[in-house]
Amino acid sequence: MSARHWFVTGASGGLGRRLVEEALRRGEHVTATVRRPDALPASPHLTVERLDLTRPADVSAVIERTVRRRPVDVVVNNAGYAVVGAAEEMTTEQIRDQIEVLLLAPILITRAFLGPMRARGGGRIIQISSMGGQLGSPTHSAYHAGKWGLEGYTESVSREVAEFGIHLTVAQLGGTRTGFASALQYTAETAPYRDNAVGRTRRYLESLDDSALSGDPAKIAALLYETTLQSNPPLRLSLGSDTYDAVRNALAERLNCLESQRELAASVAF
Repeated sequence: MSARHWFVTGASGGLGRRLVEEALRRGEHVTATVRRPDALPASPHLTVERLDLTRPADVSAVIERTVRRRPVDVVVNNAGYAVVGAAEEMTTEQIRDQIEVLLLAPILITRAFLGPMRARGGGRIIQISSMGGQLGSPTHSAYHAGKWGLEGYTESVSREVAEFGIHLTVAQLGGTRTGFASALQYTAETAPYRDNAVGRTRRYLESLDDSALSGDPAKIAALLYETTLQSNPPLRLSLGSDTYDAVRNALAERLNCLESQRELAASVAF
């Protein structure tokens, strides 16, 4: 197989950087987007683009330059962060930026590459999500809105383009040692939420250290690379025992709730 061209967002550190390193190690070409251009080492197979995902016009310009250089075979929407706090505490700007980074930017990037991939007969798109794309927890309402939206969007698009040889995969991560916890952005705390579930979750997150997380970003990057070689990769990939347990419990709870409404659901028919 000839060298492919990868497009990876949020490559300054954490999983994004690991994915870039894994692809380069395997002899691939990579375009990596970062907020700090000096965050990645120089390589003849690496092109680094500075990109702020809250600026849609910049996203389009970077993608146009990337496609002109070389057709893209693998896209990884990895960039992300989380705003922590009660929904009532979040500012409009915090919510807008959160949704733009977690949902709007991946949608725009995915759409931009579908046409070229379809014309070339296939491609791979990996959306980096988390267990937060399948469950809801206090303090993460905007984050969950972005991740749940991304999962729904990806499932829909995957069914539109499968016949063109384009495969999409949502990677649901659990606690991973990527520095994500230290990059959390907190709202200004308010008295009503200081001592309830929001406050308790905030204290836990404030004390969380990467060393307490079990996910190995190098192993995750290697596994995700392998999925791009599979002829029929999974739509969803739960990575981490914590993810598996949390998602399984969330799905079981939703299924139990649905089953309890069987007769109710049928009662509204003519």
